[in-house]
Amino acid sequence: MATVNFSVPEGVKQKFNKMFAGQNKSRIMTDLMARAVEEREAQKRRVKAIDGLLKLRGKKSGFSDEELRAAREHGRP
Repeated sequence: MATVNFSVPEGVKQKFNKMFAGQNKSRIMTDLMARAVEEREAQKRRVKAIDGLLKLRGKKSGFSDEELRAAREHGRP
């Protein structure tokens, strides 16, 4: 188990201690840190996916108005 030492504003510390009085604060901090890591990893995956979609979009040629009109009319009864 590693030990982490960091500074927080006194007001935040007081609110945290009051909110989580009687609870295992190390466990709470561990859960918060793990959640932060998961959120950052998810954010990176979203950025990578969006970049991939934008890259594909740049390679695709658009449809002309005539092609779009024909596709709409083709789907009509």
